[in-house]
Amino acid sequence: MSVELHTLSNGLRIVVEPMPGLQSASIGLWVSAGGRHERIDQNGIAHFLEHMAFKGTARRSALQIAEEIEDVGGYINAYTSREVTAYYARVLKEDVPLAIDLISDIVLNPAFAPDEIEVERGVILQEIGQAADTPDDIIFDWLQEEAFPEQPLGRTILGPAERVRGFSRGDFDRFVAEHYGPEQLILSAAGGVDPGEILRLAEAAFGHLSPVALATPEPGRFAGGEKRVVKDLEQAHFTLGLEAPGYRSDDIHTAQIYATALGGGMSSRLFQEIRERRGLCYTIYSQVGAFDDTGLLTIYAGTSGEQITDLVNLTLDEVRRSTTDMSVAELERARAQMKAGLLMGLESPSARAERNARLVAIWGRVPPLEETVSRIDAVTLAGVKEQAAALASSGRAAMALYGPVASAPDLDRVRERLAA
Repeated sequence: MSVELHTLSNGLRIVVEPMPGLQSASIGLWVSAGGRHERIDQNGIAHFLEHMAFKGTARRSALQIAEEIEDVGGYINAYTSREVTAYYARVLKEDVPLAIDLISDIVLNPAFAPDEIEVERGVILQEIGQAADTPDDIIFDWLQEEAFPEQPLGRTILGPAERVRGFSRGDFDRFVAEHYGPEQLILSAAGGVDPGEILRLAEAAFGHLSPVALATPEPGRFAGGEKRVVKDLEQAHFTLGLEAPGYRSDDIHTAQIYATALGGGMSSRLFQEIRERRGLCYTIYSQVGAFDDTGLLTIYAGTSGEQITDLVNLTLDEVRRSTTDMSVAELERARAQMKAGLLMGLESPSARAERNARLVAIWGRVPPLEETVSRIDAVTLAGVKEQAAALASSGRAAMALYGPVASAPDLDRVRERLAA
């Protein structure tokens, strides 16, 4: 069966993909309200708000929310990214009405009880502390900040501890009023679902919402910079960020295939040269993170303090070499990995529901799978080399290092070596 897309009169969009034969369903509400939609004084509130959704509503306590979903063997959760907050559930198909009722209740009717705000504030402060104590977590926040400094896209999703300590109920109410209007909401369902039933339930749950003025987030402006924190750790952690296309760009699939060939698996250049041949690290990889208007190709590796200079230089050499000697075999292997990852992932109703919501947010439609595959197939070796050369020679790079990293090359030397 095909994907169905409907829009309520107030602007809320509903996307449904039945998967015949499945006994379960995935239901989610995707809200265009993530970290980059926050003002600086709100940094961290989208994530805090996501936590508060499960702390009770006008109709249910936090315990009742947990018990109702688990009484039917279901699962409910949420996450916050830089561009979206998502609330989702997985249930048996006969429990779809309960899932939509629960999701709509926690999103539209949070109680924001003062005692629960304080409890969750403590939880989030612990989460911030845990992230700060995890080098291969915190280093990516640093890289994002260096790549997009002094702008919403570069700020941490969790927010700074001092900001989180100050949020009040009024702050939550204001953020919801600004960003949780129906035009910012996409209800997505996949699996054992009936489109007609989903549409009726959505109308009942969300049809009363009044539109709000859409807020346009500040554009992402890649700048590049370096953050180096020297500390006595077992490993030296290294990340490099190069400006990449956003997900609306025609070049996004080229960039993704390039990142896969460069460091996306055990057969990739970085893994083979730096781990397998040189033995300089246990983990090394590259990936592309895409946003609405820009993107970031990230390379990460961890090694010893004595080997950090060699690791950085060899990584840069592989990036530079890839601009001229990437092979057809590497391209085809990366293409196959990308298509297999896409197709295998879509065997899950949760993956389909999320993919459909994201595509509707980007394009206002769900392109047929064949269209996406054809775009992947259209990527050429010349295009990959051109993309690699543009990334390496632009001089637009960001870098973050943590641990025994005093001897690592600085960003100016990194840029020079990339462009050599």
